[in-house]
Parts: sequence; C-alpha cells; structure tokens
Amino acid sequence: MKDLYLKQDATGLAAMVAKGDVTPDQLLDVALDLAGTLNPRLNAIVHLREDVARAAIRRGLPKGPFQGVPFLMKDLGAAAVEYPTNNGSKLTQGLVWGHDSEIFKRMRATGLVTFARTTSPEFGVGPVTESQVYGGPTRNPWNLDHTSGGSSGGSGASVAAGIVPAAHGSDGGGSVRIPASSCGLVGFKPTRARLPSGPVSGEGWGGMAIDGFLTRSLRDTAALLDAVRGADVGAPYWAPPMDGSFVQAMARPAGKLRVRFSTQTLTGSKVHSECAKAVDNTAKLLEGLGHQVEEFHLPDDLDADAMMFAWTRIVACGTALTVRGILGGKPLDPTLIEGVTRGAIRHAEQVSGADYLEAVNQIHAFGRRMAHIFDTCDVLITPTLAAPPAPVGLLKPDNEDFVDYRTGKGGVFDYSPFTAIFNASGQPAVSLPLHWSDAGLPVGVHLAMAFGDDERLMSLSAQIENAAPWAATQYSLISGGGIAG
Repeated sequence: MKDLYLKQDATGLAAMVAKGDVTPDQLLDVALDLAGTLNPRLNAIVHLREDVARAAIRRGLPKGPFQGVPFLMKDLGAAAVEYPTNNGSKLTQGLVWGHDSEIFKRMRATGLVTFARTTSPEFGVGPVTESQVYGGPTRNPWNLDHTSGGSSGGSGASVAAGIVPAAHGSDGGGSVRIPASSCGLVGFKPTRARLPSGPVSGEGWGGMAIDGFLTRSLRDTAALLDAVRGADVGAPYWAPPMDGSFVQAMARPAGKLRVRFSTQTLTGSKVHSECAKAVDNTAKLLEGLGHQVEEFHLPDDLDADAMMFAWTRIVACGTALTVRGILGGKPLDPTLIEGVTRGAIRHAEQVSGADYLEAVNQIHAFGRRMAHIFDTCDVLITPTLAAPPAPVGLLKPDNEDFVDYRTGKGGVFDYSPFTAIFNASGQPAVSLPLHWSDAGLPVGVHLAMAFGDDERLMSLSAQIENAAPWAATQYSLISGGGIAG
C-alpha cells in the first residue's frame, strides 16, 4: 500500500478511492505512518488530529475531486474549529478557533482528509521556518542542514518527503513559492483576490497575502485552485473573472509568447550561479518550444527598493496589529515572541497612520509600474530565490532590527528579491521545480504574468512540465525514504 501511495499525486490517489481500489482509512494509515517516521527529523507537522480525520471519514466525506486524500493545513490562518493552531508563536500556542474560514470550508468540500497542521514562522514573517514554539527549525528533506523555506515551510517539507501529495499554504511575500523552490515543488500564487479570505477579514497585509498550495504535480495545484477560487460573500473586491478553469487551462496551448528572462534581481544585483543556470536553461527550453525569448532590460523607474521599504512598513504594522489583537489590552511577555516580531512591533510604533497610507500608495504605484513591464512581454522569468535553500540558522528570526532583517545586507530581500514583488503588484506567479544544484538542492524557476492572466500562466506551466517533467526527480527522494542521505 505504501508503494502505491508514494507513486501517486493527490489526483491519482483520489482516482484510486473513486474506483474502490483503496479506502480513505487505508490512505490515512499510510500518511500517519510516514508522518511518524519522518516528522521527528523534519519537524514539519504539529497538532495531529487523527480523531478528527477518522470521524470525518466515518460521517462520509464530501464527493469532491479529492475525496479520501490525506491533507495537511498550514499552522497559520485557515481558521478551523476542529484544528487548533499556534500561528507559529508561543503567544498563541494551542489557540482554538471559534469559526471556520471560507478557505477551509472549500478545502473540506473537496473531500480532503485533513489530519494535522504544518509549521510556520511566527505570524508568517520570514522565508525560513525556525519558530521557538516548535522547539527547533523545520528542515529540508533534500538536505537536513538546509531550510525548507517559509512561511509555508512545514507544508513544503511534508509534501517533498512524501507524507502527503499536497498541502495548504499561504503567500504574503512568497510564502508558497519560497518553500516550493526550496523543496522542489509547484507553488502557484494566483492574482490578488482570486481566492477567498473571509469571513472575518477582507484582505491580508494590504491585499498582498493570499492562500495557496504546495504540490508535486501541476494538475494537483490546478484542481485545488479550481476547488477554492472565487470571492466569498462580502469580499471588498475580487479578481478579474476567468474564461474557464485552471484544469482546462492546462490542456490549452499557451500560444507563442514574448518571454523575457533575467539572471539578475530587479534591482540589478547578481544571483547565485545555480539560480542563473536554472533561468538560462529554462529560457533555452522555451526558445526551443517556439517562444520569442529575449533578455529582460530593467527599466530605470521600477524602483523595487522603494516597494521593499513600503512592504516592510505594511508587514510590521500588520504584525503589530495581530499581537495587539491577541493581547486584548494585556501586557506583552516579550519572551513569548521572536526577536523579529519584537522588532516589527517597535518599527510599527514609528509608523504613523499617514505613513501607513503612504506605504499602501507606494505599493499600488509599484504595481502600476510592474504592470507596464507586461506591455512589451507576456511572461517574466527569474529565479524564485537568489540562492539555493539557505543553511539552517542563516535567517533565524532573532534580529530585533526589523528593517535590517528585511532589507539589510544578507537579509530577507537579498535572499528572496523576486517573490514579494508580485505580492505587491497582485500579479499571478508560479515557482516550478526545474533545476537541482550540483549539491542536490532544489532551485525553483519563477514565472510571472500580467494581472488576471492566471489561465495563460497555467497553460505555459503545463507546457513546461510536459517538456521538462520533474516527477522522477521528486520520486527519487520519496522512494529513497523521504529524506536524502
């Protein structure tokens, strides 16, 4: 049974359940066994709720596209009454939600069998998952000395190791795409407001945050996005309507596209040679597929540095608001939060209401500048990260200078200079597992398109997956026990 489980993606497992070849209980048995074996070394799974999962199976699972497939939900947001959360923090350790979020209701309606949550940095801030509430870092199954990314780092590690074929994530500055790159997975960030964020909030981080998924196959991502997409009741705004579905888009030709690629950051800095190689190889692949491929020329007025400064202000204020809401007027015990969170709170205290609104305006102005880049091209290709997965501890969240942690030399934006750009612009972007370094570490390639162009991005991604499939490389890790070495 385990061999069958490990060879299938979520779509394949659901087909086996539908045909009666396996039962949901049998699949859950395998997932729990794998979690028990692998999680002590990965530190990726928390709040195990086997009782809730078994009870859902006994009641009868919804007849959705993923009926009976084991699933993990990120330990951040995605409110669900039956699944406690830490939100990555000792301050909210064991928090029990009083309501179900719309995204959880839609995931549940697919027939997924959620049995636990996955680790996250405190309140989702950071490209690594090393929260004190979990007693240690979450590690990358490709190399335990390296990070699995963040903020959906536990989901990335769990899927890459084979514990589940797909898991929930969220992305406010790259938090789906960063672990996708780090763990050799697919991570797709849809256009802003493509997915619901209710019922208790209309948006996250000034509209920059959105939910998503970590998967091994593109078809799983497409089907999951189709299952949860669409505005919920009372949404303050919504994404442009789609012509069809993500799954349908996979079967449609992408057409001849104007491809622009960059092996530099959008501030003109160099990236690691393995990341540059990943982009160069992808550009050659697309040229061979008939696309018009040219190097990207950075416009003088893009000013990504200004966007990053504004992004830092907005996230600091969002973090401070979260902590204030949790405390409800009570004094803060500073030992219950990470150094980065303490720094975010202090930074937010220096940001006035006018400063915050100015930061939002700067983000929107940057989005308009990014939009004009796609006047002369259809897709922009870069590395997902500026380097292969960082060693554990390199970006540990103990720096109490929040601005330095984000924008200082060797900080977050040096490591991840691409992903937050498309949270700011709201444009769709995806990280695809197209390269592994000489040291055996995954290196994602990042593709972005114009606002609302999700379907064409999915079509191009499917063309790439068909031309340069990655499943065999992923399976080499899973079939070897789920942890390299």
